[in-house]
Amino acid sequence: MKEKGIRIKEIIKDHVINNKKEYIIVVLLFVIGIFLGVFFVNNLGENERTEVQDYLNNFVEKMKQIEKIDNISLLKTSITQNILLGIIIWFFGTTVIGIPIVFGIIIYRGFCFGYTISICVSIMGISKGLAFVLINLLLPSILLIPAILAISVSGFKLYKSIVKDKAKENIKLEILRHTIFSLVMFVVIIISSLIEIFISTNILKLVIRYF
Repeated sequence: MKEKGIRIKEIIKDHVINNKKEYIIVVLLFVIGIFLGVFFVNNLGENERTEVQDYLNNFVEKMKQIEKIDNISLLKTSITQNILLGIIIWFFGTTVIGIPIVFGIIIYRGFCFGYTISICVSIMGISKGLAFVLINLLLPSILLIPAILAISVSGFKLYKSIVKDKAKENIKLEILRHTIFSLVMFVVIIISSLIEIFISTNILKLVIRYF
């Protein structure tokens, strides 16, 4: 198990080193999405802000009332949603016309990230908002976001290979590499779901009573 973990780290490290420019572009798109999310929250109307506040308050109250969390059910939902996102990015990354969609997904994920952080801090206050975001968003995203970005970079690399090299055999090889790397990232995504459900959710359950 330990050797597999080391092997995955090496694969990721080599991928980042060999695709620095692609990672910079994808990370910039994600950061742009974050700024758009923050900007959107800063321009929310009073009615929209009230609706979000009511939603957060209801969520907090429901979490306080739950005696036992159904970890298995939540884990299945989390894995399904995250793997589905990874598959969508992998699929569109295998097509030339799909790359703009991949970039759009990255910007949207960044938007959701920035929106969530900004709205939680804005409504809950700095201390409670940051604690909520740290536990409920940042902790599960430690592995999820890098994995999603890595699959996007792999698709971007494949796109550049297809554009530059028209040889069918080389394209097939690049698609295979993209698929294998994406499968490795799916393992990382599953681990992120485990962190989300068995660590993040349970910590939030303990901490949320003070909200």
